[in-house]
Amino acid sequence: MYGFIWRHLPGPRPVKILLALLLLAAVFLLLMEIVYPWVSTLMPYNDVSV
Repeated sequence: MYGFIWRHLPGPRPVKILLALLLLAAVFLLLMEIVYPWVSTLMPYNDVSV
């Protein structure tokens, strides 16, 4: 999968590295700002019985 992404990024190696880092940052931001807060509302944190 990573090879597929690497082959489809345009430009020489330094540009590909920069684009790959930007993609990683975008995925990280998407997960932290949208996905994880949405999933945390679905988690049963208050349903604890001892």
